[in-house]
Amino acid sequence: MPKTSPGEFLNQVKAEASKVVWPTRQETVTTAIFVAIMMTILAVFFLGIDTLFGAVVRWLLSLL
Repeated sequence: MPKTSPGEFLNQVKAEASKVVWPTRQETVTTAIFVAIMMTILAVFFLGIDTLFGAVVRWLLSLL
């Protein structure tokens, strides 16, 4: 593999960076809202599962 000069490397980086398709502001806001909603749903779900398992463990330990 031939070595690439720093100037050529920077030109390649610039060429690749120009191919990047950045999301629009609306897409970014929509995605952020969706992530926040999913994070909240999952947090509540895991809180419920953890509470349930904690109650089961406490009940099993009370049998001893």
